[in-house]
Amino acid sequence: MDANHLSAFQKGVIGVQFLFVAFGSTVLVPLLVGLDPSTALLTAGIGTLIFHLVTKGIVPIFLGSSFAFIAPIIKASELYGMAGALSGMVAVGAVYGLMSLLVKLRGTDFIKKLFPPIVIGPVIILIGLSLAGSGVKMASENWVLALISLITAVIVSLKGRGLLKLIPIFCGIIVGYLVALLFYNVDTAPIKEAAWFALPQFVTPDFSWAAIIYMVPAAIAPVIEHIGDVYAVNSVAGKDFVKNPGLHRTLLGDGLACVFAGLVGGPPVTTYSEVTGAVSLTKVTNPAVIRIAAVTGIVFSVFGKISALLKSIPASVLGGIMLLLFGTIASLGMSNLIQNKVDLSNTRNMIIVSLILTFGIGGAAFEWGNFSMSGIGLAALLGVILNLILPTKESKA
Repeated sequence: MDANHLSAFQKGVIGVQFLFVAFGSTVLVPLLVGLDPSTALLTAGIGTLIFHLVTKGIVPIFLGSSFAFIAPIIKASELYGMAGALSGMVAVGAVYGLMSLLVKLRGTDFIKKLFPPIVIGPVIILIGLSLAGSGVKMASENWVLALISLITAVIVSLKGRGLLKLIPIFCGIIVGYLVALLFYNVDTAPIKEAAWFALPQFVTPDFSWAAIIYMVPAAIAPVIEHIGDVYAVNSVAGKDFVKNPGLHRTLLGDGLACVFAGLVGGPPVTTYSEVTGAVSLTKVTNPAVIRIAAVTGIVFSVFGKISALLKSIPASVLGGIMLLLFGTIASLGMSNLIQNKVDLSNTRNMIIVSLILTFGIGGAAFEWGNFSMSGIGLAALLGVILNLILPTKESKA
């Protein structure tokens, strides 16, 4: 079966699967920062559709709640209240907009100079590996369920035929959930108690310069991660989305989605690596399938019982699936280095790759006043700087 010539039914099933992949992280962020998970589902869905509108509907990317903003939102809400923090989240979209304008004015050559394969390859690897800890933590709650889900997904991916081969993640989650229902204690009471229809809880922002100044620097890391994710999707789809529709459009689409989320009480959204991993695993790169996932998220946000059902899936079941998906993303980074024939016997290249990975995986952080940068953002920025300042004359290790 051609993974991108599917019937309407097949697209629908795979689209729902992609939402399942994004669901855990999308609702976890608002739970951690004190926002409504249903609102986060709504803003992820509408934000993804905004992104697809801006990017001409050709980029297979899903936007979901961003983990990069968890700490800043918690602190900003303590200092300025949640309504004030939301004004800072709206301003985050302006940072994406400014970067979009910069790319538009300077062109893609400017971005390719800042993010050549020697930088972007290890950044993609880092995106996968930095998330691995979250997958292991979720899986460790019940390794039996995690392994059952993981093994099911692997077997279906390798041995499945027809539609089944395209939904290994779905299969892993269903089998893991059924085993959990049969042999472990799964709290289904919230499903029975949930209303069939329940509108998300909307919160409007209160303008606060202090909150805006506090939140804006936190956008730097997701912007850099966005660029890495777009290159990862390039590798999966075999297309150059940096050129068409253009990185300026993907940045603008993400930025407008963040603005919308902040205006109605949802967390900032960003390109979702989990779904990129699922796209890579299934080879389904049709953007229409991603839009189905987005619409499904919107529908689920107002159906209380469906949201409650999804929330009842044990974290270990999702964790087992994440182990596969995050590793797939890291593999894309290695593939990027190989396809671009990056010479790692060159001492300069080896230094850049090594420091990006150690700073990112090691959790290095830079703080100056209210400004802080860590993780992928800091490691990527370090890679950009090293690539610009280190001499290019070859030196064999």
